[in-house]
Amino acid sequence: MVDPSTCTERLKVFSILSAFHNPESGKCKPPLIVTSALSLANRSVSREQFQLRCFEIKTGTEMSPLKLAEKLQSLGYEFNNVVEIPGTFGRRGGIMDIFPNQNDYPVRIEFSGNEIDCIRQFDPKTQRSVKLNESVLITPVSEINASGSANILDYLPERTLLIIEDERQIEAEIEKIEQGTKELENSDIAGVDNDIRLNSYFNWQEIMDKLNARKQILEFSEWNTDINRNTSDYSLNVSPAPSFAARLQVFLDGVPDLRTKNSRIVIVSQQSDRIRELMQERDIFVQSISMLEAIPKEGAFILIHGSIDGGWQIGNELLLLTDLELFGIIKQRRSSRARPVRHHLYLEDISIEDYVVHIEHGIARFAGVKKMVNNNVQKDYLVLEYAGNDMLYVPVEQVDRVSLYIGGGERIPSLSRLGTQEWNRAQQKVKESVANIAKELVDLYAARGAIHGMAFSPDTLWQQELEASFPYVETRDQLEAVQAVKEDMESRKPMDRLVCGDVGYGKTEVALRAAFKAVMDGKQVAILVPTTILAQQHMNTFSERLRAFPIQVAMLSRFCSQKEQTAVVGKLTRGAIDICIGTHRLLQKDIMFKDLGLVIIDEEQRFGVAHKEHFKKMRQTVDVLTLSATPIPRTLHMSLSGIRDMSTIETPPEDRSPVATYVGELEGRLIREAILREMERDGQVFVVHNRVQSINYMAEKIAGLVPEARISIAHGQLDEEKLESVMADFIAGKNDVLVTTTIIESGLDMPNVNTLIVDNADKLGLTQLYQLRGRVGRGANTAHAYFLFDNGRNLSERGRERLKTIEQATELGAGFAIAMKDLEIRGAGNLLGVEQSGHIAAVGFSYYCRLLAEAVEEIRAKREGRDIKKKDELPPVSIDLQLPAFIPEFYIENMRTRFNIYQRLANISDSKLIQDIESEMTDRFGPVPEEVANLLYIVNLKKLAAKAGVESIFKLEDYVMLCLNELGEKRVKLNFHSMPDSIKVGNRQIKIDIIKAGDRWPELLRELLDTLAK
Repeated sequence: MVDPSTCTERLKVFSILSAFHNPESGKCKPPLIVTSALSLANRSVSREQFQLRCFEIKTGTEMSPLKLAEKLQSLGYEFNNVVEIPGTFGRRGGIMDIFPNQNDYPVRIEFSGNEIDCIRQFDPKTQRSVKLNESVLITPVSEINASGSANILDYLPERTLLIIEDERQIEAEIEKIEQGTKELENSDIAGVDNDIRLNSYFNWQEIMDKLNARKQILEFSEWNTDINRNTSDYSLNVSPAPSFAARLQVFLDGVPDLRTKNSRIVIVSQQSDRIRELMQERDIFVQSISMLEAIPKEGAFILIHGSIDGGWQIGNELLLLTDLELFGIIKQRRSSRARPVRHHLYLEDISIEDYVVHIEHGIARFAGVKKMVNNNVQKDYLVLEYAGNDMLYVPVEQVDRVSLYIGGGERIPSLSRLGTQEWNRAQQKVKESVANIAKELVDLYAARGAIHGMAFSPDTLWQQELEASFPYVETRDQLEAVQAVKEDMESRKPMDRLVCGDVGYGKTEVALRAAFKAVMDGKQVAILVPTTILAQQHMNTFSERLRAFPIQVAMLSRFCSQKEQTAVVGKLTRGAIDICIGTHRLLQKDIMFKDLGLVIIDEEQRFGVAHKEHFKKMRQTVDVLTLSATPIPRTLHMSLSGIRDMSTIETPPEDRSPVATYVGELEGRLIREAILREMERDGQVFVVHNRVQSINYMAEKIAGLVPEARISIAHGQLDEEKLESVMADFIAGKNDVLVTTTIIESGLDMPNVNTLIVDNADKLGLTQLYQLRGRVGRGANTAHAYFLFDNGRNLSERGRERLKTIEQATELGAGFAIAMKDLEIRGAGNLLGVEQSGHIAAVGFSYYCRLLAEAVEEIRAKREGRDIKKKDELPPVSIDLQLPAFIPEFYIENMRTRFNIYQRLANISDSKLIQDIESEMTDRFGPVPEEVANLLYIVNLKKLAAKAGVESIFKLEDYVMLCLNELGEKRVKLNFHSMPDSIKVGNRQIKIDIIKAGDRWPELLRELLDTLAK
């Protein structure tokens, strides 16, 4: 299985190189291409075939949209309603969106008949056009012929300079590929993918023939050996730079000697400011520059801010030093190309037969959208089915009053009865309940605000040193989370922040920097984790990252003997331990910290109710930082309603690939193929079997299927020393397969494990499945996850739904959406205590959260002495102007997209944003038809009327009538001293004479409301 991103990058290179063989190639800038032995061995379609399949689209040319769609499908493009990722296209009437496989951005092509009117580049996230293009090149989505006669060498122009690094190593790698594919060819595995068959790769002799045909070759070799081509040999006096292995003091002491031995010294470092400060302290002058454009003069000592993989020296002429030699690490640079992801995959989607909640009429079943004619005017209505087969037709402009019902788990909710007080009574009970909870929450967080906690000091030089030693380039989101945590810690108010980020996105580094900051001010840090294995993982990470500093890190878990635990407890009491990592053992009564300043809770949802009560008390006195990849609904709600601070890390590491996910029946051949494929690339495999009683049987079954594999077993009931030994051996690579329970689901970081096989996956929770999949795909290789269920067993509805969701949610960063989908499948559960489950089931999770947020805001407003206006205190403005106002299917065909725009219009808060939505629709779907223009007009009138104090607007024979409330009456007296003849003002109403106003009456109505609203 080839990673789609890798395929996209390969095709991009092919299209760039193909351009050099065109007559206009003089316009192209020659690229620098770096490739690997595997890519060199890969068979591809020939350049001539590739070029035949590519075509260019230009403005002004004739091309049928239907023919273009057929051509795109023949090249492997997939039809999608919303185009967000490479290799997809969509069509809406005379507009076609295409994401060419080699492009960084998609394009929107607008047709006038069969003529291409314009080509616009657009942002896949916002779906808005950003730039005009004259043309666009369309290339295939796949390489089509995996057993072709060409490779990348055949795409290179004739006079290309080919640089080969160590030909012997390349030969060895290709022979290894050849041997592995032969073994797979000879195996009895059925269904082996084409990309691992022997005829998918060139052998070394075939590659040598292609190399010998090249005219300009420069080979670098560590050894002076004979090679097959006629060559001229040159010996370069290059040697590795001296390493100081993070002993900065040794380097600084040795600078004078280095300058004596070397004519020129250049330092390239991400920590250039720090190096310059240290040099200045020793009165050593170093020249700081941004870029080296020529060979430095003799005696030069130059400092450049940047990153290079490693240093070297040429005799005594030049010495280049990098972070690798000075600090023992280099930050791994990321790809400059961001990986596109789907942004619209998890929008709230109400489907027919779903249960919904109308805030005024209660729980109903959604029966679809129906066009109805009222007063000779056609409109769209949501059809809601209530108890007794009663129907409620809700105008689409009121869609904000309807939300998806979530919160009953497997229990089917009871439909409300129209025309009774049943729904009002249910609402009243919930409102009374949430008022009590809201008071408790506000009191808790008010107490935190009143208490003056520890205000930590600004960052120290050591803090900068620690952060510079992080071996990766931080993402923007990660840096923002770090900054938010630091600002909280430096405030007098005790911190309570949730950092929500997907698995492997860098939450641990945020926690480590916070812990270090606390220790720098003499405070102790407690890190609470749900499992012993995760405690050991954090212990290893913190010990490794902090080993250069005088900080004592300890662990309390089952892995520790009673003697070790007693020693740690004593040291904590005396203050001899700075950071203690532990499981729930850290919460027991005998644990006393001398001066606790920060508590870090990893995966809070894994702890029990009693532990959470303990956390609640902690939050009043010390800073608390919570980490979660899939926040529980309670945490999620509290964060979103403003009761608690939250930072989200949504940007994935650029080199991270989505995990290829497969859901299916358990088959021996599939398991053997998956394990052998991983072993072939020297990787390791997790096999998750979550029953300790039969885990040995499962391990024996795996051994029978793959006798070549070295297998070990791990589960929570093993003796502590045995479990620690098994995990240590597996991490060291002594075994290929670890048959284990779900104890691996949290926090483990093993980049060499890139295949996951889960047995009885339908019996696990969605969050568990997602967390388990997060254990693979943390390295450079594409990872594979197999979620399997017993052959022939009927799946439960919930199990099927979980597997369907995990199969679809392969995009990076789906953890936040998974939390909400998990809530929908299993119900709201223990949101704020068991007693709340019934209230949530009564009104649904979304409406419950809305009521709770309103109650919190109302209590806060009262205490702060300010007025608060509830959104639903006044009935919505009723408008009936007998105008067709809806989004026709011929304009936006996809129901989900139409529904989303209805939702946005219903929830709009500013009339100016209506123009923005109109511009977006014109951009995405073409000029708005009359029905859509009327809809936008009416939405605008509603916003103005609400501000103007108008209760309703309706058409009555030859008049437009405006009914006013008290606010409207006051505004009429203030704003109108003289009226046009077409407008008549009564006691509580205004009439517009349509005959007198003529065709201008719609504009006159808008101007009237605009004046009143001001």
